[in-house]
Amino acid sequence: MDTLQSIIIAIVEGITEFLPISSTAHMKFTNPLIGVTNTPFVDMYEIVIQLAAILSVVTIYYKKFFDFKHYSFYVKLVVAVIPALIGGFFLKKYIEGALTNLTFIAGVMIAGGIILLFVDKLFMNSTISEEEKISYPKAFIIGCFQVLSIVFPGLSRSAATIIGGMSQKLTRSVAAEFSFFLAVPTMLAASAKSFLDVYKEHKEVLVKDNFIILGLGAVIAYFVALLAVKFFIGYLQKHGFRIFGWYRIALGIIVLILLQQGLIK
Repeated sequence: MDTLQSIIIAIVEGITEFLPISSTAHMKFTNPLIGVTNTPFVDMYEIVIQLAAILSVVTIYYKKFFDFKHYSFYVKLVVAVIPALIGGFFLKKYIEGALTNLTFIAGVMIAGGIILLFVDKLFMNSTISEEEKISYPKAFIIGCFQVLSIVFPGLSRSAATIIGGMSQKLTRSVAAEFSFFLAVPTMLAASAKSFLDVYKEHKEVLVKDNFIILGLGAVIAYFVALLAVKFFIGYLQKHGFRIFGWYRIALGIIVLILLQQGLIK
């Protein structure tokens, strides 16, 4: 991965991280188009810049995120992240295989898009409009939905957790905010695990040039995500998920055609 490739991937990540269209799928689809091949460093890069993008939420919602008077907020995040930690630990080999299967990811994109076409009508009777009213059992259930995005790469972590929140009677905006907050401990754990794996098994990639590329990508993903998350919250409150559903279906079909024609591998 060279500098230009890292910048392109970081921009893609920043734009798509908070949208229910799967940033992972977009990075995996973009890689072969710009000549990036899967390597231990590229895998780590993709995870770390996801964390960088997600940290933009801490900037936007810093008053909420650092309100230590309400400790229950942090307990709910811990409760909600537990399923993903367990799932990631036991499904590591499966996840690694699924992330290299573009046909599978494209299929999940299409299936997830179909679901998004009907989500707004499925969960219309929301009663929870404040994070304080989210119970611990509801937080855990939302965390279980997050596991679906691990099992099915391309589903979208934000889509899975937002739908999980709406299934628990959260409004769209509250479900989205809780999804964003939950991403912080989730990706912190994923980034730490990825870095540790590389340190143990591929220490040779931890060189100065790669750290420069990683730092540049993280900064770009962070600032692009700042703009994207503000757009998404505003759009979601007014229009819902339907347009994202159609987009996912169209992109998934295009990728399947490109794969069938051998234009990407």
